[in-house]
Amino acid sequence: MTTESREEAAGYKRRVEEAAAYLSARLPKADTAVVLGSGLGALAEMLESPIAIPFADIPHFPQATVKGHSGTLYAGNLHGRPLLIMGGRLHFYEGHSLSRVVFPVRLLAALGIEKLILTNAAGGINTAFAPGSLMLIRDHINLMGSNPLIGPNQEEWGPRFPDMCRVYHESLAEIALQEAKRLDIALHEGVYIAFTGPSFETPAEIRLARLLGADAVGMSTVPEAIAARHIGLKLLAISCISNAAAGISGAELNHQEVLDAGKRAGQQFTALLNAVIKRVNGVKMP
Repeated sequence: MTTESREEAAGYKRRVEEAAAYLSARLPKADTAVVLGSGLGALAEMLESPIAIPFADIPHFPQATVKGHSGTLYAGNLHGRPLLIMGGRLHFYEGHSLSRVVFPVRLLAALGIEKLILTNAAGGINTAFAPGSLMLIRDHINLMGSNPLIGPNQEEWGPRFPDMCRVYHESLAEIALQEAKRLDIALHEGVYIAFTGPSFETPAEIRLARLLGADAVGMSTVPEAIAARHIGLKLLAISCISNAAAGISGAELNHQEVLDAGKRAGQQFTALLNAVIKRVNGVKMP
């Protein structure tokens, strides 16, 4: 490792720690956090005694630029327990390095988070998944051409070669399935594949993704999932199927369709997240 690489890694860790120190003085300590994807911001409105901190106010925090992402960190109580909510996320296609994309995950872990719930809007590859339906992510395929762990490894955060056999926590997944059944919400299970974007995928790429075993496609979540696994967070991830992926319906794709689908599915998605959080927040998971 070069001196420059070591200095860069040390600087990144220092920036995470400084951002965590800033937030620790302003936010309640929580053990569960949620990252909300495009058009999925309703959960933040349910917080009691909410605190809202714009990403721009957090030291060293990269800025979100995508429509449908509020760019705000929310804190408050839900069901009598503290909860943190990232209102939006960072994307590789915005020009951030993947280490910057996962900065929020590193920061949440530094704040003491143990359980992380990731949400996103995704295109449906599996034709059984109608727009507006929900999919529990059981596994993922990384076709982004890079990995957030490239570069010097911080041993305090995790091993150089982290295992990826169980990225998504089985007990959290089972709770999500149980709550969906109780609420009579259809929750599919499947594999999420990530491309870089920002262009939507071509029909040929979607045919390839189907051959690889993917059920839904998007431009996020996988880097965060890798970083969460590396640092030892217990992870649950759910996609809102916003549209049929390229070449399936024959229609052209656009981001407004993603936002509109998020709004249509928002009530069910929020109800499911609310129920899951009620069961897992503050509970030690095996």
